[in-house]
Amino acid sequence: MDEAVDLKHPDLYANRLLSLLEFNRRVLEQAKDPSVPLLERLKFLCILSTNMDEFFEIRLAGIKQKAELGSVQTELDGRSPQEVLRVTGSLAHEVVHEQYRVLNEQLIPRLAGESIHFVRRQDWTQAQRDWLRHYFETQLLPILSPLGLDPAHPFPKVLNKSLNFIVSLEGKDAFGRNSGYAIVQAPRALPRIIQLPAHEITGGGPHDFVFLSSVIHAFVGDLFPGMTVRGCYQFRVTRNGDLFVDEEEVDDLMRALEGELPQRRYGHAVRLEVAANCPDDMADFLLDEFELSREDLYQVDGPVNLNRLMAVYDLVDRTDLKYPSFTPGLPPALSTGSDLFKVLRERDILLHHPFQSFLPVIDLVRQAAQDPHVLAIKQTLYRTGPDSAIVDNLVRAARAGKEVTVVVELRARFDEQDNIRLAHRLQEAGAHVVYGVVGYKTHGKMILIVRREGGRLRNYVHLGTGNYHARTARLYTDYGLLTADRRIAEDVRNIFLQLTSLGRFKDLHRVLQAPFTLHDSILARIEREAEHAASGRGGRIIAKVNALTETRTIEALYRASMSGVSIDLIVRGMCVLRPGIPGISENIQVRSIVGRFLEHTRAFYFGNGGEPEIYCASADWMDRNFFRRVEAAFPIDEPEARKRIVKDLEYYLRDNSQAWLLQRDGTYRRAQPAAGAEPFSAQQALLERLAEDARGTGS
Repeated sequence: MDEAVDLKHPDLYANRLLSLLEFNRRVLEQAKDPSVPLLERLKFLCILSTNMDEFFEIRLAGIKQKAELGSVQTELDGRSPQEVLRVTGSLAHEVVHEQYRVLNEQLIPRLAGESIHFVRRQDWTQAQRDWLRHYFETQLLPILSPLGLDPAHPFPKVLNKSLNFIVSLEGKDAFGRNSGYAIVQAPRALPRIIQLPAHEITGGGPHDFVFLSSVIHAFVGDLFPGMTVRGCYQFRVTRNGDLFVDEEEVDDLMRALEGELPQRRYGHAVRLEVAANCPDDMADFLLDEFELSREDLYQVDGPVNLNRLMAVYDLVDRTDLKYPSFTPGLPPALSTGSDLFKVLRERDILLHHPFQSFLPVIDLVRQAAQDPHVLAIKQTLYRTGPDSAIVDNLVRAARAGKEVTVVVELRARFDEQDNIRLAHRLQEAGAHVVYGVVGYKTHGKMILIVRREGGRLRNYVHLGTGNYHARTARLYTDYGLLTADRRIAEDVRNIFLQLTSLGRFKDLHRVLQAPFTLHDSILARIEREAEHAASGRGGRIIAKVNALTETRTIEALYRASMSGVSIDLIVRGMCVLRPGIPGISENIQVRSIVGRFLEHTRAFYFGNGGEPEIYCASADWMDRNFFRRVEAAFPIDEPEARKRIVKDLEYYLRDNSQAWLLQRDGTYRRAQPAAGAEPFSAQQALLERLAEDARGTGS
């Protein structure tokens, strides 16, 4: 290996924000893909809208703040914050423009061909107009509060990501007032998509939809009697969504967050979306009010929030336009109603969601809550969803007198309010609720159950790569390990002691933990593969993560590649490593899988000279996961589980249908079947294996 190579050189790194936008472009390609069912394509377009909202609220807001403060600290790729803002802003405009082009030129015409119509105002029949006028007068008019702008009515506070209208008026009201402009804020409680009623009432089809914005546009004149509406244009402002709480200066983190959360609604504006036909003078007026520049303006040909179209997916019952349904299975060792404690005394169980059911995790907590021999349950909760069967069972266990300890991460971004409610509910039931460690988010996914058996205590554990969220377990790929292994259980017990108590605890036996041992352990294993390769014993690394941005890990991977280690990285989203650089990363390949399910598993394979080590983890290879979060990476020791994960990884490396290959310049190229080869999709293969397992023919 050439020690003179500068592995910190900016040419060796891609930009984080550009890499994230590249991921969103891959999501957009799913909406464009004719092989994807039509309503699923619409759904991908909605997912992209949500992704872009978060991009502006968090990522772009952060770099914008640096640029405005005049920061000269460059990013890994050598760009200044000002240059990053300019380049990412330009690419973001391209993504949004293409998003609306796909909606208007591809999806809406194809949906119309399937008798799913978004009926424009100019196309309403008289019966539809009459019905919508009645809807406006009975459902909208009583709760709308139009705000005429004058010295007594200054520009109102506009909620983050809310739907609003700027109205141009002519004439005078009864008091002789008219500034020329008024603001109408759409009610948040009403749906943004209105399904027109049956054919006999409106003369339309069964799946005719109208945007709420169209209804307000059509009848906005009713809000300003005696005046003339010259124009009405929808707009939406996106604000900085990061919360700031100085944890070392507060006595009660929950109270501090409760006080800070309302500020997110009115943080500094970072983006303004307006209707494509909004005149320049009105757009400039809004930009001035929100202290934004023209670069922050996004003029869109359609609804300003495409995520609202997600309602159509649920309202249209057309299975032929959606992915085929499937029923998650159970591992062969489990059946409905299995005594999980008995099973786990005999063997470990590896779960692979969504191909295998999340129910065993829920059942583990349910059985623990009901079992008189269970003395204590400890669990981390990061995101659970509003209606959680796991939380219900933790409440039952606490009310039954068991020792229930829950580490609730109050700072789980955009879930803070839900987690505050969750903490209150658990506390009222008698559970011990803690919020982790000051300065560190608790992101590890762990359950520990303490059960008295034959005069001694035995521990049962669940460790996972994903959240305890039953809904996302149907949409995200994740691994979960159920085990009664004594050393792993002791490690998990010590991690819970760290989170709830004070003091120094023994080193862990088997679990790698951030912020203490995980980073150094990963670096050591990468270096070990380099040593194996340098000594002629071969070297092999396969890592599947959601993001790869931590520089020391990337430098270690570069050194391993230079030593001859064969490295395959499966990185769903941000990746700042550049593969294929001669002499540095030519032994590294990076691919991203974007398909029906959100890839969320984190799995690490190290060849170890013929004695492979396999870990699954809650952590990505990012600074925040290694150094600012409490994370757990857990070994996979059971032989069948190891074989299963290796086979899963091989599926992802074979994928030539939903895989995107990262190029040296930071762009991605879609994988294609080689000449004469059959298309292969990893996710589809995993679904087919689920069917084989159900028939008892799986390997």
